[in-house]
Amino acid sequence: MPVLPGARVLDLFAGTGALGLEAMSRGAADVVLVERDAVLVEALRALLARLPDASGGKVVQADALDWLRSTAEPRFDIAFVDPPFAAALWPRVWPLLQPRLAAGALIYVEAPHDAPVDVPPAWELHREGRTHEVRYALYRAPALATPAATLGSDPVAGEPSRL
Repeated sequence: MPVLPGARVLDLFAGTGALGLEAMSRGAADVVLVERDAVLVEALRALLARLPDASGGKVVQADALDWLRSTAEPRFDIAFVDPPFAAALWPRVWPLLQPRLAAGALIYVEAPHDAPVDVPPAWELHREGRTHEVRYALYRAPALATPAATLGSDPVAGEPSRL
């Protein structure tokens, strides 16, 4: 993607880190990989240590929702959201993620075929597709970032988008 060089990227629910590490290999300036599982975190840290230019990579061991609530990280230009499907965390992620996004940020979302994923109505669908096992979509946040203080308790008010 042409937006990757110099971008700040968040790989929430990083797992193996495939999405965030790919972004780093394509020129992202900073990549934060958030993963709860200690074994995966150790593997991600070891992998970053072996990469030639991974100075912008950071692995955080934390519950993704708790981390979003407490982080002081600057806003992200790109966010990958691929939570464990059985947990159905999408609606809980959106109000916490929105204040962490830069104006016009891209948000990549994966979900099972049958899962309704209601994203904030201001997010514009840029592209979507499917594989045998998942549906994926790329959204763009509004060009004007929403100040954290103005986010209400109803982050998906209005007609929801469907993934």
